[in-house]
Amino acid sequence: MLRRFLILCACISASANAPAARAEVQAGAAVRVITPDPLLPVSGGLGVPKPAREKRGELTARALVVKKGDVTVAFVGLDLLGFPSVLGDRVRAKVNRIPAQNILIGSTHTHSAPDCYAFPDGRGGHTGDLAYMDLVCDRAAEAVNEAINRLQPAWLKIATGEARGKIAYNYYAPDLYDRRMSVIQAVTPQGKTIATLVNYAIHPEVLGSNVGIVSPDLIGPLCEQIEAQTGGAALFMNGAQGGMVTADNRNLDQPKDPVRGQWADARSWDECLRIGRLMASEALRIVKDAPEQKDPTLFCDAIRVRFPVDSLLMWAVILGSPLHYPHNEDKSINARINLVNLGDAQILTIPGEALPNIGFYLKRKMRGTHNLLFGLTNEAFGYILTKVDFQSFPRYDYVSRTSLGEMTGEILIEKSLEFVNRSPAPDH
Repeated sequence: MLRRFLILCACISASANAPAARAEVQAGAAVRVITPDPLLPVSGGLGVPKPAREKRGELTARALVVKKGDVTVAFVGLDLLGFPSVLGDRVRAKVNRIPAQNILIGSTHTHSAPDCYAFPDGRGGHTGDLAYMDLVCDRAAEAVNEAINRLQPAWLKIATGEARGKIAYNYYAPDLYDRRMSVIQAVTPQGKTIATLVNYAIHPEVLGSNVGIVSPDLIGPLCEQIEAQTGGAALFMNGAQGGMVTADNRNLDQPKDPVRGQWADARSWDECLRIGRLMASEALRIVKDAPEQKDPTLFCDAIRVRFPVDSLLMWAVILGSPLHYPHNEDKSINARINLVNLGDAQILTIPGEALPNIGFYLKRKMRGTHNLLFGLTNEAFGYILTKVDFQSFPRYDYVSRTSLGEMTGEILIEKSLEFVNRSPAPDH
């Protein structure tokens, strides 16, 4: 009897001194094709979409879901020019196992996909195809729900490094762009890749909207190359690529305007293959030796930020689109900003196309070992620039005209950093 009592006491003591059990991290991923059949005209921004006669690659909806304990977060990348919140909320309504605010939906910003803004055409109509938008919402929700069904134990590898080679440049000032690429890779404890997420700032407009091709542009070859080499699913989340960080498809031996630093472009599928595959090899090089994070934290929160709409052009889109964009009586909109801590990475979303100087500043003030910005996520209303850049140079005329207003960048920076500073810090 005494022996049994001593054994029981030893077990109770061991239990009291043992560390609390921790919920394992799980990850799952899925992909759906969203290429229209038959093909639809493609949009590179405001204006009439251009007819398409062929496709190169498939437009896709790609989802990565990460879960730990009672926190689940979905990252969704769509091969579209932009995906406004009014459509994103339709997707969220079809996913009932994740809180709506924890579903982050971004667009790759390809200029070779159908319009999902339904821009007013000035004649009482619009430039979108509403049935296609419904299809995209359905397929995106399918991808998220399948990714949830595929959740399995996972370790994370997270890394940031300079992406080398002829990938991107700034069309307005060639050297003014962020060369850093961040990669999040989810792997099983046995070493099998579940998903690889690439975060980098670039306009996928090698082809552009004028060549008559429906395409994910360079993002398709990027994802296909990663999947071929590692398995699992790949997805791309854009960064602060506004004004005007674009793919480096310049023919450097064919100057077009030497005084202004402009060259003829190679607008071909071969160039999409070259840049996309180079990005894939750089992403895998960067993440290859990253340590496995076996018990990373997972935190997700969101805020709503009010942005005044001073642009008559942008306000006309908000009022005239059949999507019925939510807006306030004081001529403003509310956009959602997410903050995610995933292991030693911190992720902040941007509801549009922030100029690179904003991106540099936000990353410098964020609190992760790896700081990622997901541009064109949760909302995609125009360019975001600071008041000192707004209408300052002739080359900023277009980005100023298609911005919500002079104070958009200031508000984004202030509210985002307030959010960062009052939230828990990521792992270190």
